[in-house]
Amino acid sequence: MADPIIIAVPKGRILAEAVPLLERAGIVPEAAFRDEDSRALRFSTNNPGIDLIRVRAFDVATFVAHGAAQLGIVGSDVLAEFDYSELYAPVDLGIGHCRLSVAEPADMAANDDPRGWSHVRVATKYPHVTEAHFAARGVSAECVKLNGAMELAPLLGLAPRIVDLVSSGRTLKENGLVEVEVICEVTSRLIVNRAAFKTRGQVVPLVEAFRRAVSSPLPLAGGAGGGPETSKAAA
Repeated sequence: MADPIIIAVPKGRILAEAVPLLERAGIVPEAAFRDEDSRALRFSTNNPGIDLIRVRAFDVATFVAHGAAQLGIVGSDVLAEFDYSELYAPVDLGIGHCRLSVAEPADMAANDDPRGWSHVRVATKYPHVTEAHFAARGVSAECVKLNGAMELAPLLGLAPRIVDLVSSGRTLKENGLVEVEVICEVTSRLIVNRAAFKTRGQVVPLVEAFRRAVSSPLPLAGGAGGGPETSKAAA
């Protein structure tokens, strides 16, 4: 029997939005997949030929780029930061809406004008995107790489500004920060390993199932699955 197709899905806020999309594509995860307290990392689905793994968002791109997973769901922010040539992103899934923004303490912002910046020191987990953004404006950017708790950087003197994902803005507000510039809007994309796209026959139908799922409000009969539940629905 051929190895199952592996789809990498990020932990965290995107997970809740990804599950209905998977189901509309005909992929129904086992119950434990929805349990964020579960320590399991690999999960079965209604299709014995498809498994899911649940990993950190940045790791989704790495698993798929190196062929350990054949498909994945990941934010366009991650794609921009890593820019893996091995990845193909054929479908904007329309979930995970947020933005990548520059933020600074509110009292600094009151007298600051981003148009006048010539050099910035920024804490971020997106150093490549940040440097490219400021370089395009002729601004020199010194990036301090952090993987979390970005909002602490200005408070503790590590860097006066941060570049991070912003959704509602609540976390910024509760830590005395405000957005001063939006770098880009972010949505989640379906990504595919380029080699798998050409060599694994199941991948193209899966991509098309996700494409249809984005525009379909109802589960797709048969979908990408062909497993017991989807076959029963088709019958």
